[in-house]
Formats: sequence, C-alpha cells, structure tokens
Amino acid sequence: MSEGQFYHLIDGKLETSEDSFPVINPATEEPFATCPKATKAQLDQAVAAARRAQKQWRKTSFAERREVIERFAAKLQESADILAPILTREQGKPLAEARVEIMRSGVSAREICSVEIKPELMKEDAKGRIELHYRPLGVIGGITPWNVPIVLAAPKLASALYAGNAFILKPSPYTPLTTLKMGELIKDIFPPGLVSIIAGGDEFGQWMTEHPGIDKISFTGSVPTGKKVVESGARSMKRITLELGGNDAAIVLSDADPKEIAPRVFAAAFALSGQVCMAIKRLYVHESIYEDMVGEMTKIAEKAKFGEGFEEGVQYGPIQNKMQYDKVLGILEDTKNLPDVRITTGGHALNRKGYFVAPTIVADIKEGTRLVDEEPFGPVLPILSFKDVDDVVERANNSRFGLGGSVWTKDIDKGSEIAGQLEAGVVWVNHHIGLSREFPFGGAKESGMGRQGHAIGVKSDMEPQVVVLPAK
Repeated sequence: MSEGQFYHLIDGKLETSEDSFPVINPATEEPFATCPKATKAQLDQAVAAARRAQKQWRKTSFAERREVIERFAAKLQESADILAPILTREQGKPLAEARVEIMRSGVSAREICSVEIKPELMKEDAKGRIELHYRPLGVIGGITPWNVPIVLAAPKLASALYAGNAFILKPSPYTPLTTLKMGELIKDIFPPGLVSIIAGGDEFGQWMTEHPGIDKISFTGSVPTGKKVVESGARSMKRITLELGGNDAAIVLSDADPKEIAPRVFAAAFALSGQVCMAIKRLYVHESIYEDMVGEMTKIAEKAKFGEGFEEGVQYGPIQNKMQYDKVLGILEDTKNLPDVRITTGGHALNRKGYFVAPTIVADIKEGTRLVDEEPFGPVLPILSFKDVDDVVERANNSRFGLGGSVWTKDIDKGSEIAGQLEAGVVWVNHHIGLSREFPFGGAKESGMGRQGHAIGVKSDMEPQVVVLPAK
C-alpha cells in the first residue's frame, strides 16, 4: 500500500485517527491504501465546530455564499489530475470517467447556486402583510455511496452551504479516499468548522443520524439503509432527504428503430457497469421488434471492453466491492436455473483478477424473478416483451421502486403521454440518465423522499417560517 497518507478535515484542520482500515482496489482485489477511522469523539468535535461556524455563516448573503462555493467548484476542477487516479483505484471506473466525475462535480455545485431563494408574499391587505421566509436549518450531515462519491458529495455540500448551513460529510467506507483528498484540497476555502469531511465505518453513519447536534441528514444509498436512517433520525425529529435505489423501466414502442436506439439504451443500462441508481434496469420491448432489439443489444455487449481503469481503451470497470459482486453472481445463478430464459451473452464472471462480471443480456424472462424485481446493480440487463401499451405501463409501475423511467419512440407526443403515466420521479423520452442540478431530482415510492437540486432541494435544507407583519 503506497498511496500516501489521508486525513479527516475537522474544524479546518487535517486530522488522523488511531484506528484505520484498508481500501480495496476492486480491479485487483488488493488493498492499496489505508483510511483513518474516525471516533465518536471526532464527530462530536466536528459538530461543535459546525454549530459555532454556522452562527456566522448564516449571516452571509446568498451572493457571498455563491462566491465561496464557486471557489470550491473551481478548486475541484483544477484538482482533477490529483483526484481522478485515486477515484479510479478505489472505485474501479475508467480514468477518463473519473475525470468526468470530478469536472461534473464542479458544474453541479455551480448549478445549485444558480437558484434564487426569496421571501414570498402570501397575503397583504389593510390589516397587514404575511410573508413566507426560509431560514437555515443549522448543521446538515451528508452520507454518500460508493458508485459516484464526488458527484454526489459536491451538490450536497453546495446546497447545504448555499442555504446557510454548516456541513459534515461522510463518504462510503468502500470509497473514502477521493473525498478525504478533496477535503485536504479545499480546507482553506471555507471558514474553520463550516465543512468537515470524516471517514468511518457503518457505525459512523448511525452516530450521525442519532447526533442531536445534526439537524438534517441527506443520504444517498440503498433502500434498506435509507429506512434505517429514517428510523434513527426520527428520535431527534431530523429532517431527512433520501435518494435511494431504482429499478428503472424503459419502454421501447413498435415504431422505434432498434439499430438506431440500441447504443443509447445500452449506454443508459450499462453506465458504470450498471452501478447507477437511475440506470435502465428493465427493458420492455414491443413484440414486433423484440428479437431485433435483443440482437442489437447483444452485439454491443459482446464488443464492450471491460477492464482495469488505467487500461488503454477500457469502457467499463469492475463491480466496486465483493459483497455486490457476489450478489450479482447470485442473481445470475438464479437466472440460469429459470426455464426457457435465454442468456444471449455473458452470464458469468470474467476470467481475470478483480470483481469483473461479463456484460450480460437476458431475454425471455418474466416478472417475479430476482433479476426483474430486484435492483441487481451490475452489468446485467433483462429484456422483456410486451404487446399492449396499457399492459406494459402497468407492468413497469408494478414495482416498489420509482426513481426514473423512459419511453423510446418516433412519436414524441405518444412518448410524452406514456412517460407521464410512469410512477417515477424523473421520466425521459428517447433518453435516460442525466439531469442538471438546476432541476429537482429524487424518487417516488421506496426510491426516495424529498428532492435534491433546484429551489425545491435548497429549500429542503431550510426551515419555512411564516412572518406576520401589522399594517404600517
């Protein structure tokens, strides 16, 4: 392990901990660095510093906050050459994709600050005036997952600070290092204590959700963990925003051209080796073009280059961790035992070191199977046939998830009509994945609670306050 030393950022200072844990490179299955493991006392220290710093920060204007966040965004992007290789080693994604994530993170932070928050006039008459104001909550805790740690951390930080709060960030223990290095690079941009970045195990997340000095948790991760966050946070009536898993359905109508759309559909299904919450997880194709679509998707999968993130020309990396790798392989084994199901390509681990799974296309599968009903979060796509539009909409909606969905057709009006019937937080026509932080993002059903981005997201980091004024 030779990646160097990593530190928490607490109260404007870089700190280590007595305990530490190894960070695994998923392409080699070997540890390449150690990460400090924070104590509860260090969290208490960060919270105390955050509450102190926020008292002054809340007095600043939105313009002043925007200027500081702009410096944060610029520093992120200037540091892409430092951060991207660390991200590739700990997450597994190709180096070019890691660079895109760092650059996109700066853009997302700026997008958050483009929204305008003003007092709203609710009523004015001879008796007086009633206004709706939005006040900072205080201290917000952010908890991020292992798939895109920086692109999810940056807008959480920007939203919290833009709303006038202090922010404490905990990255996933699977991918903590890029986030810690980010803290080292930005530590002098913010007043001491306003931003803390602390790594720890799963218990650290629970300490955050239970801590009485943290007023809100913004969590991105799995549905089961999200439910635990709600349960734990309820003890202190914390505000909660959750962006959870998805099992996004894409519906391909009979007028679509499989050869034309297959590359875009494949990209939306296999982005980051399928480890994206809003990736296409279920593909419904009209029976008249079903075999053509299966064939086109299979051809693309067979040509896709999977490998270690620093390899020349690699498009897709490994599953990020062994637990997820074993889950994906388990779902594949269950799928192979289903009668009449076709695996047209893939269906197995790659014969190399690392948590690599071959890109897999599964045809002739039905609902009621693990692959269709669960979120595999790996490079495996089930393709299902349909005949009737009303029926396929009902099938697509028959899920506990509701993050995203899409419709693919040459008839934009028809596509819009069907997309509007999907029970999801975001729907696309002839596209899937990708949404600027200028717009609200979040899920329906068990895919989340609340929204991030847009004025809706920033206001969720604030407390509404009605101000009643007498007539002058």
